[in-house]
Amino acid sequence: MRSGSTLEKVLKAGAFAVTAELGPPKGADAQVIIDKANILKGHADAVNITDNQTAIARMCSMAAARLVIDQGLEPIMQMTCRDRNRLAIQADILGAAALGVKNLLCLTGDHQSFGNHPQSKGVFDLDSITLINMVKDMRDVPAFQCGEEITMAPELFIGAAANPYADPFPFRAIRLAKKVDAGIDFVQTQIIYNVEKFEEFMAQCRELGVSERCHILAGVAPLKSAGMARYMKKRVAGMDVPDQVVERLSSATDAQDEGIDVCVEVIERVREVEGVAGVHIMAVEWEESIPEIMKRAGLKPGSASL
Repeated sequence: MRSGSTLEKVLKAGAFAVTAELGPPKGADAQVIIDKANILKGHADAVNITDNQTAIARMCSMAAARLVIDQGLEPIMQMTCRDRNRLAIQADILGAAALGVKNLLCLTGDHQSFGNHPQSKGVFDLDSITLINMVKDMRDVPAFQCGEEITMAPELFIGAAANPYADPFPFRAIRLAKKVDAGIDFVQTQIIYNVEKFEEFMAQCRELGVSERCHILAGVAPLKSAGMARYMKKRVAGMDVPDQVVERLSSATDAQDEGIDVCVEVIERVREVEGVAGVHIMAVEWEESIPEIMKRAGLKPGSASL
């Protein structure tokens, strides 16, 4: 029986979990990871280490995850299907587990045409659902996808992403249910600004029994400016930024402070939604805002109560 990650223990104990995001640098400087980890330490139960986020080349998530562990913080290593076939994915999973990684977030991955190497060849040997199923079998059987036995299983708490706002909306909860059937233990959602529509999504999840079978962490993020809000509203697929949020930042004397307030208000509202087990704070290249967000929201990592 596996010992379980801190995040797993927090969620299974029914404590309100807090995860955050830590983006690796476009370079080989380990100090960047160390500095970000020290900002987030004590403010999150675990932190996502992104995997060439938005198809832009960065330090690999496995190396960054090990650096985070060395700082006394628990990583959630992201794994995308864009850059690896199933042979490489399984090898990386075993390597990550050997290095102490206990949480894995399974993603299909942004298409390479959106990144800084649009001419690169996308692999997509698997998608997120087949990846989830493969990781579950590696952990629980334990066996490789080909059926061959694994001598020591990777002890992983398996996660995935969900977008409550993507079209067609009526199928969002159904798609998440497929990921639960494939084997996920927890899910982190897209950033929430339209809380009313998120509440509709959660009602559908409850109706399908999804929130009883996996732990749902609501995605939240602070906005730095009205320009950032407008960009996310118009240019980021699957985002729903209400006009009033853009207007608040446009009229604010201190847009960053107002952006933090908006994030805190969303946290306070989603905490009251039945089936929400925690929040995932995505402060992209603004990790230093997270301690302030936690303070204003009156939040502590769930692990502080264990």
